[in-house]
Amino acid sequence: MNSNAIVTLADSNYFELLQELIDSIKDHEQSKSVSICVLDAGLTAEQLKILKQKVYSIKKAEWDIEVPGYKVTGKEWLKSQVSRAFLPKYFPEFNKYLWIDCDAWVNNWSTVEMYFEACNNGKLGITQSVGQGYRVLSKVNWLFGKLALIKSQNYKHAKKSGFSESTARKIAFAPHINIGVFSLEKNSSCWKTWQDILRKALSSGKVFGSEGLAMNIAVYDKDVEAEFLPLYCNWIASNVLPKYDQDNDTFVEPYLPHNKIGIMHLAAGIWVGKNDMRLNKNIKIKIKTLQGKDIEKSLRHESS
Repeated sequence: MNSNAIVTLADSNYFELLQELIDSIKDHEQSKSVSICVLDAGLTAEQLKILKQKVYSIKKAEWDIEVPGYKVTGKEWLKSQVSRAFLPKYFPEFNKYLWIDCDAWVNNWSTVEMYFEACNNGKLGITQSVGQGYRVLSKVNWLFGKLALIKSQNYKHAKKSGFSESTARKIAFAPHINIGVFSLEKNSSCWKTWQDILRKALSSGKVFGSEGLAMNIAVYDKDVEAEFLPLYCNWIASNVLPKYDQDNDTFVEPYLPHNKIGIMHLAAGIWVGKNDMRLNKNIKIKIKTLQGKDIEKSLRHESS
């Protein structure tokens, strides 16, 4: 049996994206050394039947932390905000876990290997949402003269979730951590730290984004040791569009040295008008190539 697992979660609306993630993993010969596991947050019986032929294990996602019913009624997909913090409970047979959101896909297998290496010795393997061309999440409103009002998404969320002023300030302007892709060992102490903070966040704050807030607090306030990986390991295309290398038929970072995108992440959507590429594969956008051309292309995975 494999000792490493790639885990994701989906509901019926994201089933097509889920299949593309699985296909992108299996496109690589090295994927035979990794087991693919899925948390079911509302897949149909027919979808589950298809999945069972493609993955190692499927488990029904649960509310691993009690959440008030009025916050989550009819929103099974929100279980991703809780269940990803309990992966060893769902799939205890593995030593290492790599979580990948189902609106992401694997473009370069070396990135998968890097994540599994990054979580050695209990560390958290993850990327920060800061780097060349990435947008800053804080906002500045200039009042008058040199006086300005600075707003931080992390600070606001922390305060609304009942965390102390000290904790909120520690994460206010720290580089935001995106947990759409991360790796951890089964016995890492990070799991419990993350879960404990998440319980507090869910008791007072909103469900959506709570697990990300909890992880940011775990790293920047509770000193969870993290191995921060390059941006191409979790390329959030809504922040900066990649370029396309036509000679090598692959997506790359838009800035030198144009590293190959490891995992393409469509978090927050790629929008054309009111249409999100995540829900419509026919949507294409204009991106630049390394060869100096403008082309129309989808950022979703295409099987080789």
